[in-house]
Amino acid sequence: MSTVGGHGAAVDIKNCGKTFADGTLALEPATLQIARGETLVLLGPSGCGKTTMLRIIAGLEQPDAGGTVLFDGKDMTSLPIERRNVGMVFQSYALFPNMSVAENIAYGLKIRGMPKTERAARVAELVALTNIAGLENRRIDQLSGGQRQRVALARAVAIRPGILLLDEPLTALDAALRERLRGELNRLLRALGITAIYVTHDQAEAMELGDRIVVMRKGAIAQIGSPREIYFAPQNRFVAEFIGAANILETVVENGQLVLPGGRLPIHGAQNLSEAVVMIRPETIGVTSADSAHLSGTIDSVSFVGDRQRLVVSGAAPKPLTIDAPNTIQAKAGERVGLSIAPDAVRLLPPES
Repeated sequence: MSTVGGHGAAVDIKNCGKTFADGTLALEPATLQIARGETLVLLGPSGCGKTTMLRIIAGLEQPDAGGTVLFDGKDMTSLPIERRNVGMVFQSYALFPNMSVAENIAYGLKIRGMPKTERAARVAELVALTNIAGLENRRIDQLSGGQRQRVALARAVAIRPGILLLDEPLTALDAALRERLRGELNRLLRALGITAIYVTHDQAEAMELGDRIVVMRKGAIAQIGSPREIYFAPQNRFVAEFIGAANILETVVENGQLVLPGGRLPIHGAQNLSEAVVMIRPETIGVTSADSAHLSGTIDSVSFVGDRQRLVVSGAAPKPLTIDAPNTIQAKAGERVGLSIAPDAVRLLPPES
């Protein structure tokens, strides 16, 4: 493991909200603990408060009265960003165009008075770690988007910050490059062992990078959990619909079974309910013969998407079901099919959320 980042600092956010001067409530009071060395992702749509929370952690915004930010138990609430030992990577990268790659990476070290030999050694280590060897003397305008992203990251961790803050750093890149760099960034964060807080609206980024994900909505925390918990056990309808594809059904329950137009479907935990709102992920629905199935419907459409095919089946539920099926099965529009859904694949949701 590299010694560039160490293991970072633990972060404790207590009752931090943010109301702007015009009265806009950008963030409801939030409490959150981030473990040393953890990668925490703040995920949500535009305007949900995730960047505001990041800026409060950074010291770029002050929380409303009563809110506190602690790093390793030390109160940092009133300290400006330059006294918090944080590294930041922005969407724009904010690199210095008049400096070479090596000079950009070494900038923070230079203003801290680190001797030239030590600076050169640190830059060499980071150049190797971020796969930009051979680019040290290039100007920023001679780099690709992916190379600039790596330089910005190297510069941010050069000062060995206690916490690395990343505000949608891959958004400006094209889809293929974004996917590749996501994997590289994940590798780098694990190698550094640094505490990282990552803001994004991209679910795939959140799932791949986060030890835990904080899903945010309208200035409040909707759910906190591991990627697997967020995906398979959403605590409310917003999280269920925001993360991945989901079939959300509202239906009558009888004897612990969902009563659907195409049949009945057993569900755990619904014995005492008369109505339910449930989530079923498309990949948890199996396609079988209609003759022997407890639930059946008619295929409306079939879309081949490479590693799978997406079916839309009507008549089985109150609204058409989306199903991700293996690309090896034969399926065509107009065909009647049976649907196999395990009881534990049906997730109960609160009726109002």
